Amino acid sequence: VQLQASGGGLVQAGGSLRLSCSASVSGFNTVAMGWFRQAPGKEREFVVGISRRFYTTYYADSVKGRFTISRDNAQAMVWLQMNRLEPEDTAVYFCAGDRNAGSGETDPTKYNFWGQGTQVTVSS
Repeated sequence: VQLQASGGGLVQAGGSLRLSCSASVSGFNTVAMGWFRQAPGKEREFVVGISRRFYTTYYADSVKGRFTISRDNAQAMVWLQMNRLEPEDTAVYFCAGDRNAGSGETDPTKYNFWGQGTQVTVSS
């Protein structure tokens, strides 16, 4: 499985960005997907997950109400719409996947497939 994340950039606080993650994999509907982020000097943290077929979602408290994850199994794509961005959201964002993880899996070690990361910088 190969994951390719894109869509990061520099935005002012209060602005929006939309991240994309494309997957080259057969049976994408058997892969639970998630977004993680890692700020300099910090551990990689869970942002949001989405289940394989019923698209059940699970959000970190820090992004609830601001971020929205979606996926399209036919296109093998996952998106992360980020609104009302805050400087604290600045990080490298990674899409991740695993055939056994649930949508609420927050432990990054449980995900076997990772994209290369895309930088999101929010200025104050």
